[in-house]
Amino acid sequence: MSVTVIFGSDQGCTRGIANRIAKKLNGKSLDIKKATAEDLEACHLLILGCPTYGFGDLQSDWEDRIDILDDVDLAGKKVALFGTGDQVNYPDSFIDAVGILYDRVTAKGAQVVGFTETAGYDFTGSAALRDGRFVGLALDEDNQSGKTEGRIGAWISQLT
Repeated sequence: MSVTVIFGSDQGCTRGIANRIAKKLNGKSLDIKKATAEDLEACHLLILGCPTYGFGDLQSDWEDRIDILDDVDLAGKKVALFGTGDQVNYPDSFIDAVGILYDRVTAKGAQVVGFTETAGYDFTGSAALRDGRFVGLALDEDNQSGKTEGRIGAWISQLT
């Protein structure tokens, strides 16, 4: 199974998570700044990662390139999502960027996999919630970095 992880990252946190996920799945990781439509289409499992900034904003490179999702055929493609956020300082918009990506890929017919439970998080709102679960992997490296490795492992087990 070929795996491509596409991420946006300003300070390196999400890049590091993307690289760890890609390594565990024997896949490749690419910065959204360099990703092409072919990169998004030419894999069995596409994983998209984005931090949430401020009060629910996409990372700037994702914001600049979000339209790439409109230019690809995702019908029936298996897509997984992950995001980094800060549930303490931004509890009302924790990993909102993941919800934004979810809405875009499902509108293109993608089959999103890797929903995760909210137990163990302390937030008040998220655009990444559907039916009481996150639509992807939620990580808070600022406040819960000790839980990251276990969360990644449990999430990956759902994808393979």
